Amino acid sequence: INIRDVYVSAGAGFVVALTGSIMTMPGLSKSPAAFGIDLTDDGKITGLF
Repeated sequence: INIRDVYVSAGAGFVVALTGSIMTMPGLSKSPAAFGIDLTDDGKITGLF
């Protein structure tokens, strides 16, 4: 097996070894996008895009 990259996932408590063309899922941001969504006084939704 050819290992092309290794990194520590400290929060999960393990070491990740990447081989071949495998891809990992991106992490989530610390602040969810839902926190930026709001409703104005006239009923319009803001913060979606």
